[in-house]
Amino acid sequence: MFGLLFFILFTPGVSEFICASSDLEMSYTFCDSTAHAFMFNLTPCSTRNKPVWKAALTWIPRSDIHFLKVVFNVRYDGAKALLWKELVCSGADDEYSVCGTLKG
Repeated sequence: MFGLLFFILFTPGVSEFICASSDLEMSYTFCDSTAHAFMFNLTPCSTRNKPVWKAALTWIPRSDIHFLKVVFNVRYDGAKALLWKELVCSGADDEYSVCGTLKG
């Protein structure tokens, strides 16, 4: 069983499943329990004989973006296979144009 957990933004909180199949489970997590205007779509929701995936991410932030961290955690047969963390926005000298974006 190939389990893929997609954790995005901050620290663990409420987790929502995106898709599940016999070989793949994908979810995302926000740090709080408040509903977010967030959508992540992955096609197909399978790893078998699928060398190319298409993914789309849409997110409407509830506040200004000063801090943003992405954590990508992959598990294979229950064991941690990959852990990738990226600090996208830290509040100072950020590389990405989305950092510092004001709400609205």
